[in-house]
Amino acid sequence: MKIKHYTIPVFIPMQACPFRCIFCDQEKISGHTKIPGPQDVAQTIRDYLTTIPKENTVVEVGFFGGTFTGLAAELQQTYLTTVQPFIETKQIQGVRLSTRPDFIDRPKLALLKKYNVTTIELGAQSMDEDVLKRSGRGHTANDTIIAATMIRENGFRLGLQMMVGLPGDNAEKSVATATKFVEMKALDVRIYPALVIKGTPLERLYNSGKFSPLGLAASVDTVAKVYRIFENANINIIRTGLHPSDGLISGEELVAGPFHVSFKELVLTKLWQEELDKLFRGGAKEWIKIFVAPGQVNYAVGHQSKNKNALLAKYNRVQFKTDHSLTGRQYYVDIS
Repeated sequence: MKIKHYTIPVFIPMQACPFRCIFCDQEKISGHTKIPGPQDVAQTIRDYLTTIPKENTVVEVGFFGGTFTGLAAELQQTYLTTVQPFIETKQIQGVRLSTRPDFIDRPKLALLKKYNVTTIELGAQSMDEDVLKRSGRGHTANDTIIAATMIRENGFRLGLQMMVGLPGDNAEKSVATATKFVEMKALDVRIYPALVIKGTPLERLYNSGKFSPLGLAASVDTVAKVYRIFENANINIIRTGLHPSDGLISGEELVAGPFHVSFKELVLTKLWQEELDKLFRGGAKEWIKIFVAPGQVNYAVGHQSKNKNALLAKYNRVQFKTDHSLTGRQYYVDIS
């Protein structure tokens, strides 16, 4: 029986971060503006637990949206203490949190270990010094390497977050960042495209003509490249693209940039397109059946049937079917 993993998200937007990265407004990006108190955290956990199966599951609480380890130690303990009764009753198996690379040290890690934190995600964004400087990150790539090493050495699961399309970034630099993430032995990653959000310094750069965000196609192409790097290294890709909050979907908070509610689907469509392009080589028009792993059919067919329609320009009939013996993007064809 396959074990399913669930994360109960608790958002603490813009808390404890001493820097204002030019792209950042966590309240608008996440859609959460209220800073939760301990009772709010406990109620959120209880509400989510009613929706999660009790068997064959691993459940964790995730503190996102701010710099958790930048909070006062007493406040960190308050939040983490709220989770402990659920861990004691084995309803929750651990805690995940996000923070900055320059807010990690051994005393902070000792505190987190005491309260059953299992995974620490670092908002690295890039491993290119120029990109970090232009983005106002306030830390260096070496800070990320040092923090990642300490996290691993102290027995935590390491997660890293990257952003493509920041000022000074390009596809080659994004690929180099992904390669560094692999070298740092990350077990989880999140990949986000840089968006221009209202009220951020990046909006002012955009309005002055000093910054141009990636187009959607270019962003998908770049993310597909780094996605494949992480897949090949067996790294768990937790998220691809920003969560589609109401403000982003309506356009109320979005000024410009490659936002799409189905961004992950676009990326996986691209990866499948690269595989299926091999089927265009030679041969006459025929009826083709393509067998793929369960869960991959929609991506193989493609967003708005993009890949299937491309094949229909060559083959009279195209069918996609599942084969439970396949995994990932393995496939085989039957041409008749």
